[in-house]
Amino acid sequence: MSQSDCLIHNGLVLTLEPDEDPLNHGFVAITGRKIAAIGQAYGATDLPPARETLDVQGGVVMPGLVNTHCHAPMVWFRGLADDLALQEWLTKFIFPAEAGWLDAEKVYRGALLAAAEMIRGGVTTVADGYFYETEVHRAFFQAGLRAVVAQGVVDFPAPGVPEPRNNLQVAEEFIESGAQFHGKRLISTLFCHSAYTCGPDTLQRAKDLTRRRGLPFFIHLAESRTEVAEIQRRTGLKPVVYLDRLELLDERTVAVHTVWLDPEEQELLAGRGVKVSHCPESNLKLAAGVAPVPELLARGVAVGLGTDGAASNNNLDLWGEMSLAARLHKVWRADPTVLPAAQTVALATRQGAEVLGLGDRIGTLTPGKEADLIVVDLNRPHLTPLYDPFSHLVYAARAADVRHVMVAGRWLMKDRRLLSLDWPETARYVSRQSRDLAAFCQKLPLT
Repeated sequence: MSQSDCLIHNGLVLTLEPDEDPLNHGFVAITGRKIAAIGQAYGATDLPPARETLDVQGGVVMPGLVNTHCHAPMVWFRGLADDLALQEWLTKFIFPAEAGWLDAEKVYRGALLAAAEMIRGGVTTVADGYFYETEVHRAFFQAGLRAVVAQGVVDFPAPGVPEPRNNLQVAEEFIESGAQFHGKRLISTLFCHSAYTCGPDTLQRAKDLTRRRGLPFFIHLAESRTEVAEIQRRTGLKPVVYLDRLELLDERTVAVHTVWLDPEEQELLAGRGVKVSHCPESNLKLAAGVAPVPELLARGVAVGLGTDGAASNNNLDLWGEMSLAARLHKVWRADPTVLPAAQTVALATRQGAEVLGLGDRIGTLTPGKEADLIVVDLNRPHLTPLYDPFSHLVYAARAADVRHVMVAGRWLMKDRRLLSLDWPETARYVSRQSRDLAAFCQKLPLT
């Protein structure tokens, strides 16, 4: 084997390829952006040559986590308006604060803060949907994350889009501005907030725009009973059937939440090849409900995990999502065999990559794929002893256990030190400005 750029060795390698067992004494060799080789070495003489070597001391080497749904700049609203129903939370706090307080610089700084949190927690790829997404794109590019960045579309005045009739023009300009990065770390697309905040013409034109360019199309779908009732009142149809009538459902559509689906709607999503982002912590915090994830998986739907925004979670910790998803669906169905640990880890890695249309590039540790990987430190009291690494990753591990993070062959975090971001400066800025946001929200009319 020729000399690689970096060799990660003495690890417990989880490739996340189906039916592949963990590799003790494993190594991963990286050349440029790509994984060059994976194997086992029982001594120094067995190791292939490399310019840089990293002994991970028995840590888990695995694909980076994939966050399939996030509103990164909403870290500004973390803890600002808790314990409220979804519609009250949106209409009394979130929408007014976004419209009256946010600007491009705050979105950029919020996205940097979110990037720092996600990298520390082992997220290497994120799908983000919000406003001023040019600034989110800038922040994620600086941070080194892989991302699908989607300009938000609604049919009312929004941050950066005061005139709703320009919403798709702004989205198209954003997509064009990011076209130079397509096929690399960053993909630019759009995100229609929902079928109740976007009219049928907007929805169809938005889908046509992404379809022509071969881009993913994101939309919140059937998140709450209130949403379902509103769509039925307006159209006489269930939300999934309504979107299908508008020809929005296909293999490039990512439906977020999908909590309130009957069997007919589940089958329709499966038949159209729609992908699903499951955000259990947000769904529980807002009392939205429990998505029928085991049923969707049984129908062959690709399901990934998402954090949603920090305003409704209140963190961007995908380890928490894994742990909750596995436990929640067990108790909800009174069946402890539902969503076993290995399958849950796959939702956060391989399946998440499939949801975002990136399964040919990331999601598994496979020679030829991009070198997006993390190392989880097992030398911790709560991870001792070790029998099954998948069990530990789902039921015991925490974000703080992530020690090293790499994206496209570049270290973003090493020995828990962020290398691509000035986290202290970002934290100081956000803390200062948060006082202004709190004062703004105190003046909001709550009736």
